[in-house]
Amino acid sequence: MSNIKSAFNNGKAFIPFITCGDPDLETTAACVRAAAENGADLIELGIPFSDPTAEGPVIQGANIRALNGGVTTDKIFDFVREIRKDIKIPMVFMTYSNVVFSYGSDKFISTCKEIGIDGIILPDLPFEEKEEFLPQCRKYGVDLISLIAPTSNDRIAMIAKEAEGFLYIVSSLGVTGTRSKITTDLSSIVDIVRQNTNIPCAIGFGISTPEQAKKMSDISDGAIIGSAIIKIIEKYGKDAPKYISQYVKEMKSAMN
Repeated sequence: MSNIKSAFNNGKAFIPFITCGDPDLETTAACVRAAAENGADLIELGIPFSDPTAEGPVIQGANIRALNGGVTTDKIFDFVREIRKDIKIPMVFMTYSNVVFSYGSDKFISTCKEIGIDGIILPDLPFEEKEEFLPQCRKYGVDLISLIAPTSNDRIAMIAKEAEGFLYIVSSLGVTGTRSKITTDLSSIVDIVRQNTNIPCAIGFGISTPEQAKKMSDISDGAIIGSAIIKIIEKYGKDAPKYISQYVKEMKSAMN
């Protein structure tokens, strides 16, 4: 059992996503600290991958910049070891199955446990194929976090019943990226989730404004924001942490 549940003890959970190594790991560390100090309840750390199929152009760009800068999985593990000395809130990795598989799933997941990573999110891993990694996740106490999409339909209850950590509800069809409007009937998805599990659920994909974050967290237990944060980092580079501090503060305040 991981520490993820504690992220939902402080009102609605604000969950920022940050790509490791964009523009460099030193800046990533400063951005993570800025988020944690200003109201983030759980942080998703992206391990860059050359073919991030769930990502829109903003996060794809962050992946490319990080990989071009020479970031590796081992460097990210060392980086997490370092920030875990002072960052106490839950942290999860978001990456792709091939990253875990090519590293060696047992080695990858045991290292997650050792460095203080509470869970992993693999957006390209179908629910029906989670046995590929679930035994190691259970062995080391790292939650394998499931996603529910607007197309999950009659699979929602099944996914919810077996959920660990928290449930990631995808707000819209397509890839990540900010959206002016979210039109999916998320309330009915959350209702089915609530009927089948007491694990918290948070909504992600397309949320960028305080109004959207408030609306999504009114329906669920939290909001996940990625592209809007990556845009700040892309725009301000090494100066991004002070802007992230302000952004996180505003978003967390709007949600609660």
